[in-house]
Amino acid sequence: MSAVWPVSRAAVRRRRLQTLVIGVVVALSTTMIVVALGLLAASTGPFDQAYSRQSGAHLVASYDRAKVSDSQLTEAARAAEASAGPFGMTTLDLNIGGPPLSLVVVGRADADGPVDRLNVWEGRWPDKPGEIVLNRNPVTSSRGRGAPAVGNQLTVPGGPTLTVVGFAYSVSESADAWVTPEQMTALKPTASQMLYRFTQSATNAQVAAGESAVTAGLPSGALLGTQSYLVLRAVATGEPNTFVPFLLVFGWLGLAVAVLIVANVVSGAVVAGFRHIGVLKALGFTPTQVMAVYLAMISIPAIVGCALGVVLGNVLAESLLTRAFENYGAEGVGVPVWVDVAALVGVPLLVALSALVPSLRARSLSAAEAISAGSAPRAGRGLRAQRWLSGTRLPRSVSLGLGLPFARPARTALTLAAVVLGVTSVTLAVGLGESLTTYQTAASRAGAVDLTMFGGRAENGSRLVPEGVSPAGPVAKLSDSADEALLRSSAGALYVTASHDLPMRLAGTKQDLRVTFYRGDSNQLGYRVLEGRWPDGPGQVAVSERFLRQRGVAVGDTIALQSGGKSTQVRIVAKVLYNSGEEVLSNWETLALVAPGTEATTYEIQLKPGTDIDAYVKAVQAGDSGLEEVPGQDPGPFIAIVLATVILLTLMLGTVAALGVFNTVVLNTRERRRDLGMLKSIGMTPAQVTLMVVTSMAALGAVGGLLGIPIGIIAHRLVVPAMANGAQVEIPDFMLDVYPLGLLALLVLAGIAIAALGAFLPARSAARATIAEVLHNE
Repeated sequence: MSAVWPVSRAAVRRRRLQTLVIGVVVALSTTMIVVALGLLAASTGPFDQAYSRQSGAHLVASYDRAKVSDSQLTEAARAAEASAGPFGMTTLDLNIGGPPLSLVVVGRADADGPVDRLNVWEGRWPDKPGEIVLNRNPVTSSRGRGAPAVGNQLTVPGGPTLTVVGFAYSVSESADAWVTPEQMTALKPTASQMLYRFTQSATNAQVAAGESAVTAGLPSGALLGTQSYLVLRAVATGEPNTFVPFLLVFGWLGLAVAVLIVANVVSGAVVAGFRHIGVLKALGFTPTQVMAVYLAMISIPAIVGCALGVVLGNVLAESLLTRAFENYGAEGVGVPVWVDVAALVGVPLLVALSALVPSLRARSLSAAEAISAGSAPRAGRGLRAQRWLSGTRLPRSVSLGLGLPFARPARTALTLAAVVLGVTSVTLAVGLGESLTTYQTAASRAGAVDLTMFGGRAENGSRLVPEGVSPAGPVAKLSDSADEALLRSSAGALYVTASHDLPMRLAGTKQDLRVTFYRGDSNQLGYRVLEGRWPDGPGQVAVSERFLRQRGVAVGDTIALQSGGKSTQVRIVAKVLYNSGEEVLSNWETLALVAPGTEATTYEIQLKPGTDIDAYVKAVQAGDSGLEEVPGQDPGPFIAIVLATVILLTLMLGTVAALGVFNTVVLNTRERRRDLGMLKSIGMTPAQVTLMVVTSMAALGAVGGLLGIPIGIIAHRLVVPAMANGAQVEIPDFMLDVYPLGLLALLVLAGIAIAALGAFLPARSAARATIAEVLHNE
């Protein structure tokens, strides 16, 4: 076998184009597969490890101290595997010299315990009243301007001054800060906190069962709110899991194209190298050695491409995972070793298997048969189709081109399959782009709100300033009702909706929310209600799918919202289409329960078609110079990143499919150089030769388009809901119906374009060859 290696290396150097194609395709496919499998396998690992290391709480619950005693909570907690608490809890608005800092503060005697062990990574734990420890992540904590530091003093309005003595980290996110139990007693806690770990907690149903067990027998209405650790896990894994579905699909598509191209390359090399095979056997190569030469010729670029793909895949996956799990102290999160090993072994093996059948053909040929065999197709192949086509009124170059694929049916089938996969990837990419764009348009309420204006009114001595508006800007001179009347009466106004944003929290948690209360033409805001109905009475709110998933609630459930130490029970009456999991939508009647007498600060206006926005703004500001125009919302980078990734992968797969066509045309023109010389000798021009060869592949492109489009649509129907599930959003059915007839026609042209572009260069090269050169080579 010592002679196999130098002959294989020589074959690799001689077929540089084919070697490059195989290496690129395998590298691309391996990269996508490693990233997808790596994200899938490691997405929950850092979170689970951090939770296990710190005995994180499976359930954090807060109770009304007026309705349930500590002894009752302790007795009920026996149903859990482990518990900690009850701890006194309250929400404090602390003064640190700048804007008030609202913190959920819990009284704990120490940082240890059977549940939610805290990592005190700087300073020490408080051991007397007047001291406080803040919750900060040691990995992502910053020391920016204004950030509290050890030794700083925090003032409780109307209460004591607390000194920061340390920083601790709770993986359970159970509180913003901790003080001693004695200090909490002085702060007059409003709630009691319990931390639970359950024997079975892998699913929402198991956590819910655990919650039912530890709350059984407690007074009705005692439970204020809960936070499941599955909610925290869903938030952490949301970003990486969004990428997994389409990366897996594109990875398998790329691998399938690689297999097809490899089989085509080896088959063509065997056919074109009959004489070479015969010479090798005449020189003493055994059949097994000949087969090994062709397998090695393919395996060398496949192994190199696979190794490159594994390295690149690890870099990309590590970047995504590290960013996603940095909040859990997971630095340098990487792809599991088994994924790399599986890719390094499995991908080259799959490529080698695809080359096995044509290599066996080379093995079975005898030396005399191989040397005496011509490289042209056997007589009679495709003649029936070509004779029938010659009877049509098509130009001769077109009819000959349409008949060429029938001469090598196996090669044609492999090339057609590559084109089908290329069209499938284009169809999937176009559908992904359309669905994502449609979702973003609906979520941003484009067309429903033309203009947003801010009044800048003060509340409780501080202004609530939206993004894009300077906090030093003017304050509205007119009252809320006067400004609304001004906006409605100005020329061009169609609908006006007033609103007020209020920072709030879910009762018993440290999860910050922004609740927007609407008044006026709220049914014209453009929000799409996916389930339930828009809030139309007091104590009603609407939330997003992400909010429901992250907090383990559903439409119809009741939650408690806290603001300024006051808790308000509200009922979720609608699921609405928008992105955020930290925003809640409500109405003016509910605001009257939370903060009576509050005035609107923001106005969303829909204008009549054709209205000049600048002229409308000037007219309004002439009546009240304190009204400011708010810039439109930035949709954020996520959609752009996904679209850019999809476009890049599609271009690469489309290029790879075109390279497969390129390789087929090169093989066909080399085999038919005598036929091309004869056609030129009887008067066929170079342009006609080019047209003939391009037509032969364009026909395959058209068929590939018709076959690839339905596969791409099916893939789109599977991938988009899977991506939406990973992103914790809901995609309505109309966002999946994104393939109008005009677009389908263009997608058929995409198959033709892939095939024609891949065929053009080798066709031009064959057309430029002179008759003398062709016949001399023969």
